[in-house]
Amino acid sequence: MNFLAHIYLSGTDQELKLGNFIADAVKGKKYQHFPLRIQQGIILHRAIDFYTDTHPIVKQSTARLFPKYGHYSGVIVDILYDHYLAANWSDYSDIPLDQYVSDFYNLLESHFDILPKRIQNFMPYMLQDNWLLSYATIPGIGKILYQMNHRTKNKSRMDLAVNELKEFYSEFENEFRAFFIQLQDFTLNKIKTL
Repeated sequence: MNFLAHIYLSGTDQELKLGNFIADAVKGKKYQHFPLRIQQGIILHRAIDFYTDTHPIVKQSTARLFPKYGHYSGVIVDILYDHYLAANWSDYSDIPLDQYVSDFYNLLESHFDILPKRIQNFMPYMLQDNWLLSYATIPGIGKILYQMNHRTKNKSRMDLAVNELKEFYSEFENEFRAFFIQLQDFTLNKIKTL
């Protein structure tokens, strides 16, 4: 899953959200330098990633992209799944997406000093282009995929995956919906054990 799903799956716990969001920028045991609940958010993120990467429904989505995008297929699916979460947000939350996203950006800004350098560096771009809200549209996802392709020095060709999103829109959406129900259950149970 990508940023929006990780934030959403953390529930209402602010520190858990922060940890879940920053986890990819925290390697190995460096998570132990953070306050306990942020540590638990990082651990939660890692558990969500493992569950997602090994899930048969996600593998089905990834297989559709693999012939063209190889090992980048999983990253693309993470981004596409965030699109379906954002595009169908009212099915998952009573808080409007723009308000939810704005509240999260405020949370990041109020904890800027403890964020890893990598997060601090991309945060201005994230806020300026409103990444999380942009996930809700196909052009928004297209821009995210374009930026990701640029970061791989055009090796991934991820920018082209917007074509598969359009071509297999309902297939990906059905897979996302079926998977996300299971992921929510998994996450709720995992949070109880932290």
